[in-house]
Amino acid sequence: MDNIYLFMIIALAFLAIADLVVGVSNDAVNFLNSAIGSKAISFNTIMIVASVGIAFGAMSSSGMMEVARKGIFNPGEFFFAEIIIIFMAVMITDILLLDFFNTLGMPTSTTVSIVFELLGAAVAVSLLKIWAADGSFADLSMYINTDKATEIILGIILSVIIAFTIGALIQFIARLLITFRFEDKPKWRGAIFGGFALTAIVYFILIKGLKSANLFGGIITDYVAQQPELFILSNLIFWSIISRIFTGVFKWNIYTVIIVVGTFALAMAFAGNDLVNFIGVPIAALQSFQDWQGTGIPASEYTMESLSAAVRTPVMLLLLAGIIMIITLWFSSKARSVVKTSVDLSRQNQGEEKFQPNFLSRQVVKYSIKVFDKVNDVFPKSLQKKVNQQFAQTYDYSLTSKVKDLPAFDLVRAAVNLMVASVLISIAPSMKLPLSTTYVTFMVAMGTSLADRAWGTESAVYRVAGVFNVIGGWFLTAIIAFSAAALVALIIHFGGIIAVGFLLLFAAILITRNYLNHRKSNRLAKLEYGLKRAESSSIQGVIEESADNITSVIKRSNKIYTHAIDGLARHDLEMLKKSKKQVLKLSAEIDDLRDNIFYFIKNLDENNIGASNFYLNILDYLQDIAQSLEYIGKISYKHVNNNHKKLTYSQIKELKELDIEMESLFDKTKVAFEDRQFQKIAEVLAHKEDMFNLLTQKISRQITRTRGEESSPKNTTLYFNILTETKDLVTATLNLMEIYYQEYDSNIQPATL
Repeated sequence: MDNIYLFMIIALAFLAIADLVVGVSNDAVNFLNSAIGSKAISFNTIMIVASVGIAFGAMSSSGMMEVARKGIFNPGEFFFAEIIIIFMAVMITDILLLDFFNTLGMPTSTTVSIVFELLGAAVAVSLLKIWAADGSFADLSMYINTDKATEIILGIILSVIIAFTIGALIQFIARLLITFRFEDKPKWRGAIFGGFALTAIVYFILIKGLKSANLFGGIITDYVAQQPELFILSNLIFWSIISRIFTGVFKWNIYTVIIVVGTFALAMAFAGNDLVNFIGVPIAALQSFQDWQGTGIPASEYTMESLSAAVRTPVMLLLLAGIIMIITLWFSSKARSVVKTSVDLSRQNQGEEKFQPNFLSRQVVKYSIKVFDKVNDVFPKSLQKKVNQQFAQTYDYSLTSKVKDLPAFDLVRAAVNLMVASVLISIAPSMKLPLSTTYVTFMVAMGTSLADRAWGTESAVYRVAGVFNVIGGWFLTAIIAFSAAALVALIIHFGGIIAVGFLLLFAAILITRNYLNHRKSNRLAKLEYGLKRAESSSIQGVIEESADNITSVIKRSNKIYTHAIDGLARHDLEMLKKSKKQVLKLSAEIDDLRDNIFYFIKNLDENNIGASNFYLNILDYLQDIAQSLEYIGKISYKHVNNNHKKLTYSQIKELKELDIEMESLFDKTKVAFEDRQFQKIAEVLAHKEDMFNLLTQKISRQITRTRGEESSPKNTTLYFNILTETKDLVTATLNLMEIYYQEYDSNIQPATL
């Protein structure tokens, strides 16, 4: 029997490593968001600063894993055999849940997940004990600390409201005083701002980041606790002077300094305080096993009062955990996906929106505009004009589509993000406010975005939808964590070691599958998949850039068409489903190009305005190609999915012949554009009538079959629709080549051929 529990302890050790990886991938947004979004320093420098912060935080951690030991349940009421089930259920659920959110690129709270998993698993085991003892539901309070769950839920609500409101207010005041032209303002303004910001961050480092470190025998932390007002005032004066020296003598940008120090502080606090979320449960399980082992008492009879005592985690384990966190930070692509979600929702410029509007976001934006208009009417026009002048941006984002090369927001907003988050996270415990670090940093960023007018009428409905999605995910985290952990605990209780093995295998397969899918999607995004927005300001540049997009569309169209025909011939629903997904993605990318037409026209030189018509025509024909493919894929999928009669041998043979001809057309087109051999377009166009004649012949043959041996109306309708839509597909492709060749021929001199 001892071997079973030893196996579970070893499994929990591996689960701890996996949880560190998925946990860091999600929580990285807390300290990387501002630095990456503002591009204050290079990415490698950001990562180095964050890594040093994590190392300090891990080593200065108290190692007190109290939340996993006694924060949620009363350990003295459970036996070792029951405790190990709870801990195993929590770790398996936590890894799967966090990996799920990481794969979606959604930030959530690792604290909320671990707390509600502990709660769910403990409740499930407690109910089993109550049921076995013929007790009542009221006895649950003997086992569970229900106040903790209430506190966490309250923390979500307070984090959202307080962080968003304070972030918006401070950013509004900062922008009024500093404006977007902060580099032109007197140095003393930056020095005062630096004084406030650095004071807040240093206070945060001492209160949260190094709260358990025994600095100088505890003198500094004791002084801060006893004389907080004097400490803050003296630091404010000191750091204001230091900031003035930085800007005046060393010519440093004080906002960059704030961002570097703030990133270090948040990374350190994250490692020092959130480490419990990742290794607290396995450490508690190990110590429980050590307490029980050798006692001679059966695991089902050994009570766990020992978990009520405070036990420090070995320093070597903390060091190892810190190393794993740093490695994950550098190499996790999912961490960057989560950070990207937060940065995209708070960026100042327009761009591709990840979230689609919903009813709630539309209504919120609609009525917010009405309220804003009413409030505006109260203030004099002269005051409104002065405020608008303070918010006038130094760069007009509408004049470029090169948003990837620009920071998502400026240094002032990044500094405010870090300053406000540091203050709120520092003072919340003293005010008995159970704020979440993840929720605070995210909502502060959203509040400063609103105050900075980043959510204009062009993007507000998308950004608000994104915020609602993330907040909804937070509540969903609690619900899923509780339910899933309870279910897993029940499975382990009734299934024993076999269930544990099955669950571990299931978790490994699911995480591996998510990793491979995420890696594949990232790789495809870097390759041919993904159309590029036009950024050229001349007709020659548009011709060159569009050739790449046409090459990509033609290559993908060839695959999509072939998959549709093969799937129909084989009656393969999965192949047809894949074809549908591919064409929907292609259509979405073409739509994105059309949405970008405003920036394209803005970028054009005065002498090349005619390029806009050419570019619009290209997009029209690309859209026609995608629509034809989409229709072919839809009707083919519907036919097979409804289990209609298979196509006849003659129909399949003719469709395969047609597919060969279409492949030849697409290949010749691809070569012409990919190799920039545009003179070959004329050779393809010379055989235009041959393609149309082929389609006409096949339509005529089907008419003859229909009047003769054909007996299936569904087959006939499907076959005619494929032929007519293929004809539209050929027409769009040839028209695209024709206008492209005409424009190329009229703008490029023969000498360049």
